Amino acid sequence: MKKSERLNHMMIYLNDFDYFNLSDLMNKYDISKSTALRDISSLEELGMPIYAEQGRYGRYVILKNRLLSPIIFTIDEVYALYFAMLTLKAYESTPFHLSIEKLNEKFESCLSREQIKEINKMKKVLKFEASKHNSVSQFLDKILESVINEVSCKIKYLKNNKTVNYHIQFFEISSKFGQWYASGIELDSNKYKVFRCDKITSLEFSNDKLEFPIEKLINSPLEFYKSDKSIQFEIEILDSAKDIFYKENYPTMKIELGTKTIIKGFFNKGEEDFISEYFLRYGTSIKSVKPQSLKSIIYEKIKKILNHYEEI
Repeated sequence: MKKSERLNHMMIYLNDFDYFNLSDLMNKYDISKSTALRDISSLEELGMPIYAEQGRYGRYVILKNRLLSPIIFTIDEVYALYFAMLTLKAYESTPFHLSIEKLNEKFESCLSREQIKEINKMKKVLKFEASKHNSVSQFLDKILESVINEVSCKIKYLKNNKTVNYHIQFFEISSKFGQWYASGIELDSNKYKVFRCDKITSLEFSNDKLEFPIEKLINSPLEFYKSDKSIQFEIEILDSAKDIFYKENYPTMKIELGTKTIIKGFFNKGEEDFISEYFLRYGTSIKSVKPQSLKSIIYEKIKKILNHYEEI
């Protein structure tokens, strides 16, 4: 391993340490004592906050509560991080306290003129698909904070032009087609719910004791979502239509590939409209639909569309 690679790896390796001994580096990287001492000096020159404690049980201490130590990236890694950052531009809001424009300026200030010219060329060629929305989700950071700190929230939510109150334990934030969604358990009913974050008009943290371990919610959300009256469905599609599934699907469904291509899953009462709208996107790629009740709902929607086009 080259010295530059080793130093970069050391900074990452030591990042979670409060202190370390010389032998830790010698054993980890199979290097001599003199090489380890030189590497520590190099780490200090790079800005890593290290100081030595003297004495029989001397050790090296890493200072905390300051800016992150610099990490060395290859230029390809820098380009990848830069364009990953630009994907946030499609969102009117993010869960982070930042301005994408200022972050962009800070990023580019670390690059040479030649590297910026290279990036500007790439911008003309690389196009990342993103759905632009003007909807502002003003409580994204608070939702994220509630999940990290494992506290519940009392929210006001705009539903069908009416304000509804909920007591929620959030456990996941996701984005789809430029919109932010927050999943959680409604604590008064113990039901799984998904909220559009831009429709949350008020949010306050609650000191009530949480009923569910956050790890269980993250790892087994469908246990809470599926009700006793859930309806199972099985849709056979053409193999060529599996791309439609991969572009958009939901946790309550999965695809099985084999001699047949089948989408299996379930929906709860009241979600018939949503699930039928979803399968309309497959058009003539659908070969069979179970149960018959779902097929009838999809059929009625198609009739409405046909009637609409006959009238216009």
